[in-house]
Amino acid sequence: MSGWKILSSESMLEHPVLSVTRSQRRLGGHTATFITLHSSDWVNIVPITPEGEVVLIKQWRHGSEDWAVEIPGGLVDPGEKPIDAAVRELEEETGYSAREVSFLGKVNPNPALFDNTCHTYLAKVDSLPGEPRLEDGESIEVFRVKIDDLPAMVASGEIDHCIVIAALSFFWLHRGQVLASGRDL
Repeated sequence: MSGWKILSSESMLEHPVLSVTRSQRRLGGHTATFITLHSSDWVNIVPITPEGEVVLIKQWRHGSEDWAVEIPGGLVDPGEKPIDAAVRELEEETGYSAREVSFLGKVNPNPALFDNTCHTYLAKVDSLPGEPRLEDGESIEVFRVKIDDLPAMVASGEIDHCIVIAALSFFWLHRGQVLASGRDL
């Protein structure tokens, strides 16, 4: 099956976080206009303490005009490897340092509109954090919860960020594989 052929394309917005393109496309005899959002790849990281807790953040989100419970994450800078971006975001947003990092999976956040990928990592972190290094405009509270409390937080809607839920799904799949192998998380 062949895809839609681009007939014309124009930039509608250029911003450091994303750009927007409008394009005319054709498939067979059908022509339509589409909007595509272009962004750097994203990362998120599930930080686990030696005490078996997950480091979470509560961050103000301007799109929802509300606080969101999340794991650390953000944009991959140009030329940066996703794993390095995940470790950087962890340190910037929480002050925690990663001792060991492993890849959990990746998703297309919204392939109907976005052209990027979100990479998810697991990190074993130290018990005591340093100081977060927040960017201008970031409002973040750092806290820890028991790993076993996460499913109830998702089920209740306390955690409702879809990319965070996708990351936790990778974590639960990985955790099940680790536990089935008899290894420690």
